[in-house]
Amino acid sequence: MMILLALLLAQAKPEQAKPAPPPQATPAGQIAVKEGFKVELLHSVPKSTQGSWVAICVDPKGRLIVSDQDKLGLWRVEVKAEGVDIQKIDVPVSGAQGLLWAFDALYVNVNGKGSGLWKVTDSDGDDRLDKAEHLIPLNGGGEHGPHAVILSEDGRGLYIVGGNHTPPPSDLTGYRVPGNWDEDLLLPRNWDGNGHARGILAPGGWVCRVSPDGKERVIHSIGYRNQYDIAINRHGEMFTFDSDMEWDLGMPWYRPTRVCHVVSGSEFGWRSGTGKWPVSYPDSLPPVVDIGPASPTGVVVGTGAKFPAKYQDAVFILDWTYGTIWACHLKPDGSSYKADVEEFVSGTPLPVTDAVVGKDGALYFAIGGRGAQSGLYRVTYTGSASTAPAAGNDAGAAARAQRRALEAFHGKKDAKAVEAAWPSLGSPDRFLRYAARIALEAQPAESWKAKALALTDPQALVTALVGLARQGTSADGPGVVAALNRLDLKALPEPLALEALRAYGLAFIRLGRPDAAGREAVLARLSPLFPAASDELNGELVQLLVYLQDPTAVARAMKLFEGGKPAKRPTWVTVLERNKGYAGAVDKAYEKGPPLAKIFYANVLRNATVGWTPELRKTYFEFLNHLEESFNGGASYKKNVQLMRKDATASLNPTERKALADLTREKLKPALKVEDLPKAKGPGKEWTASELVTMAEGGLKKRNFENGKRAYLAARCVACHRFDGEGGDQAPDLTGVAARFGIRDLIEAIVEPSKIVSDQYQATVIKTKDGSVVAGRVLGEKEGKLQIATDLLYPDKLTEVAKGDVADSKPSALSPMPEKLIGPLNPDEALDLLAYLLAAGDSKHRFFR
Repeated sequence: MMILLALLLAQAKPEQAKPAPPPQATPAGQIAVKEGFKVELLHSVPKSTQGSWVAICVDPKGRLIVSDQDKLGLWRVEVKAEGVDIQKIDVPVSGAQGLLWAFDALYVNVNGKGSGLWKVTDSDGDDRLDKAEHLIPLNGGGEHGPHAVILSEDGRGLYIVGGNHTPPPSDLTGYRVPGNWDEDLLLPRNWDGNGHARGILAPGGWVCRVSPDGKERVIHSIGYRNQYDIAINRHGEMFTFDSDMEWDLGMPWYRPTRVCHVVSGSEFGWRSGTGKWPVSYPDSLPPVVDIGPASPTGVVVGTGAKFPAKYQDAVFILDWTYGTIWACHLKPDGSSYKADVEEFVSGTPLPVTDAVVGKDGALYFAIGGRGAQSGLYRVTYTGSASTAPAAGNDAGAAARAQRRALEAFHGKKDAKAVEAAWPSLGSPDRFLRYAARIALEAQPAESWKAKALALTDPQALVTALVGLARQGTSADGPGVVAALNRLDLKALPEPLALEALRAYGLAFIRLGRPDAAGREAVLARLSPLFPAASDELNGELVQLLVYLQDPTAVARAMKLFEGGKPAKRPTWVTVLERNKGYAGAVDKAYEKGPPLAKIFYANVLRNATVGWTPELRKTYFEFLNHLEESFNGGASYKKNVQLMRKDATASLNPTERKALADLTREKLKPALKVEDLPKAKGPGKEWTASELVTMAEGGLKKRNFENGKRAYLAARCVACHRFDGEGGDQAPDLTGVAARFGIRDLIEAIVEPSKIVSDQYQATVIKTKDGSVVAGRVLGEKEGKLQIATDLLYPDKLTEVAKGDVADSKPSALSPMPEKLIGPLNPDEALDLLAYLLAAGDSKHRFFR
């Protein structure tokens, strides 16, 4: 009986809970791989002890070295038949997004604590890495920080990569890219509506060649958004996979992720916000292929893999977001390449981070990142095709050799460079003529500008003038423009016409605005061409015409808002059709999305100050409201439309502002009373523009934000101008003044207000029949009497003149803005006021640091 009772009690006893199995990476059975290949899961990474792996390389013994994205360090992984042997590397380095074994050392590009390039070595020969040296500190981190490090094509140096939130290394020793890079935007951009990358300027993401000891640092390529990795194929050509800004989907400046050929001196045109350069710009280079929405991570070439030759020559690009490894098959295209793309590996979830070809000929890749479950995988070939090493050059070898001969002149003065470059300036090969121009730009402009201006071949002339616009002085501006005016743009092929229009823009941006006669000469050439046959040509023409203040451009541009074709389906969509993860974004942005060309024109017209009529204004704001209410796109779509509307509203005169308030959706606030404004601290003086310019050009550092705000009130600016949504409506909105004026122009507008008077705010001089004269802003008419504001500091005090008493009226040559308004300000107040205006009221601007 006791035994039976014990058995019953034992059966009634609850079972102890079994420990939960450790988290596992995505099983190989859930991963699709190209037919003839096999994928294996080698190791599920325990997150608490080994982290999440984001970088891989191979050491001389064929072992893998991997890095946690965060703080858990570096690990050495030996793949054996019975499994993997993992050893911790005992150095205080982690967070690598780039790993490389070269020159008997492990190079680690850290993204996080201790950001920058490290060299890790074995100090005592015991086959254990134990010494870490910080070779190149980098001021960057996060997902747009320091990334890859690879061995150079000649085996004598390294290349390191930084995303667009990471400035290039300090103490640069050379520039394959001309070092005078800039934004090069003809009209003011808008920053991203949600604030991403606000204030980030050229060069954007970069590639830099460095020596093994880190002392030589030469910028090789710029203009990326956030290229994570780079790789060099067996022909010595470098490639990267650059990221997009997915928040821009539905906007004409959206650029899909793209594979780029990273040649010497290259610029790929990323600029923040709406400022991204079109692919047509000759001062940049086009991608090898557009991919589409993705999150680029690793890039590796198939060299050394025991794969069929096609895959040995492929560039494998990794997309973290949609769990895909693409095989990018290069096709020679002049001295560069185009590519076909196929899905090689995909899975869900499969957040791929990095890949490497092992010494055994297998492709190893990791998943992980952002704390996701990490795993290590191996891809091998199981088919019957030959895996013998690919050999020999291809059809593009001669053209690439010609390009490299020109690249040898990049970044250095050489008496032979001009003669060597000249024949290629007119080449039909875009990469070749780009290489020739960069070689030319490395030489003193005085040594080749006369020869450039005398060219008669249209392609060679445009290429040379782009170089002269970038490297010349303001004295060269009229000559460059005159040479461009010789071209018959209508007879040129569209790609060359687009390059010529960009050359005009660069001449104005870099060498200065044309004078009145120069402006009329350019308008005589360009205005009759608008509108043109394509959206691309219209986009460049409308920017130039708005910049040159063509009074007829607005009306003609608004005609383009009528009817029109739906948005083009971009070529990169075809790459993604099999991946359902992209369908929603693509459909919203293109298939059912907003009219991209019209949005581009609307974004340009927000800067137009002449040529508007009440009807055109009404149509324009109705179109913006339609865009906001009827379409969707990326996360910044609606805010970008709102920014356009805000900028366009700022250019309205008071009468327009009130009449269109329902459409502009602006909540008008009353101006402060002059009597309530603070007084200047003083003592003031009679300021001259030249005196203030001299002070400001060296003195807008460590300014006082609050003092600048107070000076703005004390100078009575707020009585007439709006700034950051507050103030009067009798004068231009000053919120975006920094986008319109440099320091000198702003000072002249303040000190000498009558030097240039906008017709939107021009006063009128009225002479009555009895000989009296009234000067002021005519605000409207009431019961047969003109309502005239004669003192903008007191806009409610109006003078009335009966229409029947007017004998004569004419525009006033004097600005309604009183002179000497800043006379009461002392030097610190004057400088703080300038800083406050140019910083757009941002207390965190660099002027106040």
